[in-house]
Amino acid sequence: MTVTPTRLRALFFLLLVAGVPALYSQDADSAPVYVVPIRGEINPARMVFVRRSIQKAEAAGARFIIFEIDTFGGRVDSALQITTLIGSVADAETIAYVPSSAEGTGVSWSAGALISFSCDRIYMAPGTSIGAAAPVYQTQAGMEAAPEKTVSAVRAQMAALAEKNGYPVPVARAMVDDDVELLEVYLGEEMRLVARDDFPELEREAADRDLEIEEGRIVSASGKLLTLTAGQMARYGISSGTVGSLSSLYADVGVDETAAVILEETPADRAAAFVTGAAVSAILIIAGLVALYLEITSPGFGVPGTVAIVCFAVVFLGSALLGTVGSLELLMFLAGVVLLVVEIFLIPGFGIIGIAGLVLMAVSLVLSRQGFIWPEFEWEWDVFRRNLSIVGVSVVSSLIVFGVVLKAFPRLPLFNRLILSGTGSGGAGGGVGTPVSTSSPLRDGAVSQLAGKTGVVITALRPVGKIELDGEIWEAQSDGEYLAPGTAVEVVETRGNRIFVGRAGR
Repeated sequence: MTVTPTRLRALFFLLLVAGVPALYSQDADSAPVYVVPIRGEINPARMVFVRRSIQKAEAAGARFIIFEIDTFGGRVDSALQITTLIGSVADAETIAYVPSSAEGTGVSWSAGALISFSCDRIYMAPGTSIGAAAPVYQTQAGMEAAPEKTVSAVRAQMAALAEKNGYPVPVARAMVDDDVELLEVYLGEEMRLVARDDFPELEREAADRDLEIEEGRIVSASGKLLTLTAGQMARYGISSGTVGSLSSLYADVGVDETAAVILEETPADRAAAFVTGAAVSAILIIAGLVALYLEITSPGFGVPGTVAIVCFAVVFLGSALLGTVGSLELLMFLAGVVLLVVEIFLIPGFGIIGIAGLVLMAVSLVLSRQGFIWPEFEWEWDVFRRNLSIVGVSVVSSLIVFGVVLKAFPRLPLFNRLILSGTGSGGAGGGVGTPVSTSSPLRDGAVSQLAGKTGVVITALRPVGKIELDGEIWEAQSDGEYLAPGTAVEVVETRGNRIFVGRAGR
C-alpha cells in the first residue's frame, strides 16, 4: 500500500483522536488526591483550616478532596461556612468519609452530618454512624433544643444540600427535625424513604403512574432524630459504599494511593485555635485593657503600653485568621482609645466621652469575633450573646483589676518605675513622696509629718503628679481622681515615703 500525504494526515488524526482520551485519563489518574481531616469540635479555627486546605488542594489540581469527618458537632455558623466552602469546589469531586479508628469516635453527628451532606459522595467505615443534626444550645441547665426559627433554617439548608448532591431530602429533614416521621414506602417495586407529611404528593405520583403504595417499616418515629449506621446508609443507597480504610476508598474511586496527600493541622493552626478560644481571648482582653489604663494614666511610654499593644495585636490577629475582622473593627477600636485618651488628658473627671470610648472598644472586640454585624437568625443571636458575654465580662474584670492594682500601686515594687520620679534644680527625687528639692528637711523619713497638710496641684495628677506643700514640691498620688493644676488638695494618708492626696475640704 502506498502511503500518500493524505493517508499520513488521516493516520495522524486517528492517532490524535485515540491518544487524547488516553493522555487525559493518565493525567486524571495521577492527579493528586487530598485528604482533609475534620476532627473534634466544629469551630471557627476548624473552618479556617478547611478553607486553607481546599485552597491548597485546588491550587494543586486535585481530582478528589476527601474530608475525613469524625466529630460530635459544634458551632452552627462554622458548619454552615464549611458547607459553603465545600459547595464552592468546582474542579474536584468532594467525598465525605466517616472513619473508624481507636483514636476516633466513629461518628459524624450534628454539624458533621451537615458537612457530610455538602459533599458529592459519602463513604463510611463499618461501625460508624451519621445524623442527629438538630441545633442545640448550651445553657446553665444543660443542653437545650434550639427554637423553631433556628431548626427551620438548618432544616432548610440540610434539605438544600441533600437536593443538590442527590441524597434523599426526607432523610436530611429527619436528621434535623424530630417532628419528621420517616418510613419505608414501596411504590410498585421501588422502595423509597418518605416523610409522613409527603404522602399527599406521593399519592398523586402513584395515581399518575397507576401504581400502588405500600407502607413499610418506620425508620425514624416522630419525636426522635434520625441517625443512620453505615449499613443503613449503604442499604438505602445514600452512601456510595462501606470501606474500612482510606486505602480501600482510594481503590473504590480508582486512584493511586501514592498520589494521596494527607493534610494535618499545623502548629500555626493550633495556635490560632488556642488564642481565639473564649478563655484565652478573655484573658488577653483583660490584660490588654489593664495595661492600656496603666499606660494612659502613667507618664511616658513603657511596659504597660507594650503589653497592651501585644495583647490586642494577638486578639485582632487571631480574628483576622478566622476572617472575622476588618477595617471597621480596627477603626472603631482606635477611635475608642482616642476618646479614652481625650477624656483622661483633656477633660477633668470621667464622663460621657470616656464611657463612649470604652463602648466603642467593646463593640469592636465583639464584632471582631463574628462574621456579621447584626444577628438575624437565632444561631447568630446565640453567637452574638456568647461574644458579648466574653467581652463584657472582660471589660468589667479589667476595671476591677485596674482598681486593685491602683490601690496596691505604692506597695508593688514592680510598678515603681511607672510612678513619676521627681526632678528639679536640686537633684532627682526618689518617687512619690520625695521632695524635688534635696534640701528639704522632711526628705529623710519625715513624710509622715505631712499628713493633714494642704497644698496646691502643680502638674496634673493622673493619678500621679506634683504638688506644692509649704513651699516644697512633692510628688503625690490621688485616689484615682483626675486633679487639674491649681486644685487645692489635702494629704489624706502617707505610707512610707508615699503621699496620697484628695481634694481639700472634701
